[in-house]
Amino acid sequence: MRKSLLIVSGGIEAVPGIRLAKEMGLHVIVSDKNPKAPGFGFADDHIIASTYDVEETVSAARRYHTTVRPIDGVICIAADVPLTVASVADALGLPGIPIEAAKLATEKLAMKQRFLEKDIAIPWFSEVESLEHLRQVVSKRGLPLVLKPVDSRGARGVLKLNSDVDLRWAFYHAQEFSPTCRVMVEEYVAGLQISTESILLEGAGYTPGFIERNYEYLDRFAPNVIENGGQQPSALKRIDQEAVSMLAEKAGRAMGITTGIIKGDMVMTWEGPKVIEIAARLSGGWMSTDQIPLGTGVNLAGVAIRLALGEKIESGELVPKYNRGVAIRYFFPEPGRVQEIKYADKFDGLPWVYRLGFFVKTGDILEPVINHTKRAGFVITTGDTRDEAVARASEVINTVKIITAPL
Repeated sequence: MRKSLLIVSGGIEAVPGIRLAKEMGLHVIVSDKNPKAPGFGFADDHIIASTYDVEETVSAARRYHTTVRPIDGVICIAADVPLTVASVADALGLPGIPIEAAKLATEKLAMKQRFLEKDIAIPWFSEVESLEHLRQVVSKRGLPLVLKPVDSRGARGVLKLNSDVDLRWAFYHAQEFSPTCRVMVEEYVAGLQISTESILLEGAGYTPGFIERNYEYLDRFAPNVIENGGQQPSALKRIDQEAVSMLAEKAGRAMGITTGIIKGDMVMTWEGPKVIEIAARLSGGWMSTDQIPLGTGVNLAGVAIRLALGEKIESGELVPKYNRGVAIRYFFPEPGRVQEIKYADKFDGLPWVYRLGFFVKTGDILEPVINHTKRAGFVITTGDTRDEAVARASEVINTVKIITAPL
């Protein structure tokens, strides 16, 4: 009988991973609360359960495991639900990270406190207990600072506080995006921001994913902190790349992970690398499924799937075979009702346009961009160099028009 893999997430960004698992000969079960989840169309079977509801998913997975077909492994792809995955793995006796580590990955304040205890380089941070407390912190620390929910994702509620930001509005805006109504503040650290993707194998770390993040629209979308993609290979010196990677891997071990995936949000400062956050899962944004394989030749998602099944991974599988130019950029049309998407067909069949997609269609209403869920589409391009890949991505973004009409 084919091995069975439960993928906890059926969103559009999980589809490449779901298809990959199918190509690997696995029986794929996808769980999602959306009965029309895109991933269901590529799976052998599906479970209706919220990816964020741990008890619901564990109960549904246990029922499937005992009455339908044994589940051999569980994983999430492009969904920030490590606690759900770890809980299913624990309940069914499957490979996975410790539940305590998964909890730290979903709770930014506890994560930062652990890093502080383990001497991991991080920006200064503090819990914010009230609006008055926030005002006191700002008075003492000065600006800029970053305000964020303790337990949210996708840049929801993340704000860069400058002198022109109303603190009352900022506090309650950030709090609105926290399921537990908790907010924290941290030092705004200038420097190159990097997304890393590592695998720990019995404590040894390997980081094939190393992508520079693009924040060219910080002023346009202020005070919201919106990422506009990324590019590889990195322009950092090799010694600096190694320092960033080693810190990300050390942070993963500090969380209690010895074998598993860790995704790092890192920044290279004048003092050296620092950790913003660590996620215990495969990344979204087509990074793990598309960008890393395109740029390095490492099938990171495939390795992660095998790891979830308890299979042995050779370290050589995680060593980049090459360093090719890859870039991703997003579409940010004006808010309003979508009237037309024009000129996308100009890029049909071009070998350097790897993926061009839209999250909207004619008739949809585009709200102002306040977090990453409000981006309208994306393009992934390749090139002989990073600059060529970036230039090609910019060409697509500047050519394709998402026409909107004001409401």
